[in-house]
Amino acid sequence: MRVLVFQHVDIEHPGVFRDLWAEHGYALRTVELDAGEPIPALDGFDLMVVMGGPMDVWQESKHPWMLAEKAAIRRWVKDLERPFLGICLGHQLLADALGGRVTAMAVPEVGVMEIELTAAGRSDPLLAGMPGRSEALQWHGAEVSTLPEGARILATNSASPAQAMCWGRHAYGFQYHVEITAATVPEWTSIPEYKASLERTLGPDAAVDLERLVAAKLQGFRSTACLLDRNLQNILSIAGK
Repeated sequence: MRVLVFQHVDIEHPGVFRDLWAEHGYALRTVELDAGEPIPALDGFDLMVVMGGPMDVWQESKHPWMLAEKAAIRRWVKDLERPFLGICLGHQLLADALGGRVTAMAVPEVGVMEIELTAAGRSDPLLAGMPGRSEALQWHGAEVSTLPEGARILATNSASPAQAMCWGRHAYGFQYHVEITAATVPEWTSIPEYKASLERTLGPDAAVDLERLVAAKLQGFRSTACLLDRNLQNILSIAGK
């Protein structure tokens, strides 16, 4: 299984999934787009994973590589019809590439927040076995405000309704972070944009408080990631037949 990973900052990577996929023997090819690395030919990969980052989907003039990235996502999902997983910015890029709309939020959503599965989410194979309500790490100031045509919301909350979505039967986006590890919060607070949004939303001591909160809930977050990974393996197995 060959996985193509698009990253937008080197410390925002697949996290716990890197370890799980290494155990499965998956081969990861990481493209650091913000560092100017080119996108390879797509035909040799089985799964595309697009991670988060401090930039926004509308900042194409500041980050011109986004044009090629969106084109690659669109071709992968619409033309090749292969499995896709987007997290945070990756979720938003999926929506934008398919004709949806992403806009700035009035109030950023940062911290550990509750999410709820929709009826579509409760019946979706990627979320099979997930509880109807759960907590997840959030760290975003933009949101998918208009879904692409044909997309379905799988998870929601009052702060940002499109918490998880699916397009077709193979392309998934998660606004919340399912990939976190013990290093996530301390690493991300080194990113000026992330630290600023955290302190603006939760106060000057937010980094230490959030790190402690995430550490206390990390085992549960990992269990969720492992279940998601098992479900993803099933989807990849079916797609490969």
